[in-house]
Amino acid sequence: MLTGKTALVTGGSRGIGAAIVEKLASQGASVAVVYAGSREAAEALCAKCGADFSVKAQAYQCDVADFAAVKDLVAQVKKDFGSVDILVNNAGVTQDGLLAMMKEESFDRVLDVDLKGAFNCIRHCAGLFLRQKAGAIVNVSSVSGLMGNAGQANYSAAKAGLIGLTKAVAKELAPKGITCNAVAPGFIQTDMTKDLSGQDNGLLAAIPLGRIGQPQEVAEAVAFLASAPYITGEVLRVDGGLAM
Repeated sequence: MLTGKTALVTGGSRGIGAAIVEKLASQGASVAVVYAGSREAAEALCAKCGADFSVKAQAYQCDVADFAAVKDLVAQVKKDFGSVDILVNNAGVTQDGLLAMMKEESFDRVLDVDLKGAFNCIRHCAGLFLRQKAGAIVNVSSVSGLMGNAGQANYSAAKAGLIGLTKAVAKELAPKGITCNAVAPGFIQTDMTKDLSGQDNGLLAAIPLGRIGQPQEVAEAVAFLASAPYITGEVLRVDGGLAM
């Protein structure tokens, strides 16, 4: 159980992020829900967590790619909740396209949000964790970062970079009792994969378990890593066996 802990979850208003927020709240954690544009969804989720699980949940708007904005965000969450114990870097965007036609701004934006955004959050939470001599960081990567994916040079690069960041941070912060791990989801049923339905889809044939995963299944893995004090630097696939 995570009673007494405060979790900061980026990209927390929808899809996998919302499932993570609910899972952590169900285990007793107070939750700071960080969103980019879905204010109504974030506030509704916070209200649901308060009603269903009797925990404190509050929404914060922030572009995680903005270093200074993330610094202010972490300071405000610390002021409102008293501490940050768990950081889940889930915020991510996609701007898919073939490499030969990909615009520079599409590459930069995906790297800025998906990779630098995680760095920004870790960088500004690290001081809190170091002073507490405790903390758990879980980064949401992707099997695209393990395997590569045609049409996603930017996304695959960002998610692969996130795995490298996870391992470096894990080694740096381990002496202070702080863990840093990653989950690597495969095809999960969210808005980003809403067209991947039907058993005749060729992508499903590549998944040994034969189905698309659910956001709650990723949330289970995140909650596990958030409360596993002797696991660090690990990348846990949640992909139905896709990247075996």
